[in-house]
Amino acid sequence: MSSDDVSRRAFMRTAGGAAAAAGAATATAGTAAAQEVEPDWPSAANGNVGSYTDARGQDSVTISVGAGDQGLAFDPTLVWVDEGTTITWEWTGAGGAHNVQTVDGGGPASLDSGDPVGEEGATYEYETSGEDAGITHYHCVPHTAVGMHGGLAVGGDIATVEVGGGGSDAVFVPDAARALGIATFMAMVSTLGLAFVFMKYGGTITGREQA
Repeated sequence: MSSDDVSRRAFMRTAGGAAAAAGAATATAGTAAAQEVEPDWPSAANGNVGSYTDARGQDSVTISVGAGDQGLAFDPTLVWVDEGTTITWEWTGAGGAHNVQTVDGGGPASLDSGDPVGEEGATYEYETSGEDAGITHYHCVPHTAVGMHGGLAVGGDIATVEVGGGGSDAVFVPDAARALGIATFMAMVSTLGLAFVFMKYGGTITGREQA
């Protein structure tokens, strides 16, 4: 085997390794960028719909009571708010008579809309405070057995978990990761170009020119 063949193989191994490493770095950056945090909800709080809204920074938020195909859900089911946010539960009129009530031992917020009602447009308002900080699991008492549950997270001092993409199929790529991807692409193009020249003309272009 000639020294040129050995040099070509060594060059290709090095180029391939560099390209793979650059690609892996880009993929890692994209994966890390897609990670978001969400309150660590009790499993039962996901209810029949399981929709989630991060409403921090908003003064008020509205939750539908009697949502879903059968009117047996809260939507959004899980809500994260700041202290001082006013939450309004509004009845859709579907699914029968409902109420809003914290489950026994379900958390710091004392939610209680009273007796179940079925009237469309009925509302129950609750303004959160520092006493509600944490995660509260609530339900509709008449329909608790069929999964009409919800969750309320208040404040920033709560247990969270990492989730991918925040419930969206789109992958968010920040500017830094995008720039890394462009640089990686340019590096791979340059590497492949050099590899072509090396394979075609041998290991010592300068030496051939001098000859």
